[in-house]
Amino acid sequence: MNQKVTMGARYLLGIIFTVFGANGLMMIFTGSGFIPMPPPTPEMGAAMGGLFALKYLMPLVKFLQVFSGVCLLANKKVSLALTLLGPIIVNIFLIHLVFDPAGLPVGVIALVCWGLLIKSRWAHFKPILCD
Repeated sequence: MNQKVTMGARYLLGIIFTVFGANGLMMIFTGSGFIPMPPPTPEMGAAMGGLFALKYLMPLVKFLQVFSGVCLLANKKVSLALTLLGPIIVNIFLIHLVFDPAGLPVGVIALVCWGLLIKSRWAHFKPILCD
């Protein structure tokens, strides 16, 4: 695969998760982030309310997003970062597909970048996925 495409996907995914993860952590701990969020639809609000009801879940997810984003930007522990981000990206994509289509483009971009990076590092993932 073209190294420039892979590097671009890694940087883009790293920026997305570092910035939005940090914004989410800031919102959780201070009540407001540095990126204003539009009010959620009623369906999205109910879904997110369920996630926030588990007090530990959203801080954990946001921490994993920041950690993984920084790993991707630093080009360190990339396979670990992709593994941690996999379920998060699938959930971002599906929650926007089902509850909030306005946010779907970011979910699609993250899913495509993640897929490109998995494909470029397939040798790292093949042993655990193809036994």
